[in-house]
Amino acid sequence: MTIEKKVLFEFIRTRGSGVVSTTSASGAPEAALVNIAVTENLELIFYALQTTRKCINLRRDPRIAVVVGRDDENTLQYEGGVDEPRDEELTRLKKTYRASRPNVEFQMEWPGLTYFRVRPS
Repeated sequence: MTIEKKVLFEFIRTRGSGVVSTTSASGAPEAALVNIAVTENLELIFYALQTTRKCINLRRDPRIAVVVGRDDENTLQYEGGVDEPRDEELTRLKKTYRASRPNVEFQMEWPGLTYFRVRPS
C-alpha cells in the first residue's frame, strides 16, 4: 500500500461513518448517514435495509458520492460505483465490516439487509 493510500485508509477507518449521496428516480439528490468500513483497496462497505431510499436509488443508478469526516475540518469526498457482493466476496467484506464494528453483530443479521461495496472512481 502506498503512503497516500495508507493515509486515506486510516482517515476513513478512524471515522467509521459517512454521508452517502444518491439520486432519486426524479433526479433529486438524497443523502443519508451510514456506518462504513474500508478495505486496504479503499473499498467502502455499508449495509442498508432493502426498503430504504438509498438501496432503491443505488439499485437503479449505482453511482454514489460519500463524504467522510467529522469532528474536525478535514473531509474526504469520495465518488464511485456500487455493487452488491455475493457469496465468498460478501463473506470477505462482512468480515471486514464486522472487524471494524464489533458492537453491531446483531444488526448485521437483520432480515432485509443488503450490503453495498463502493469502489472509488
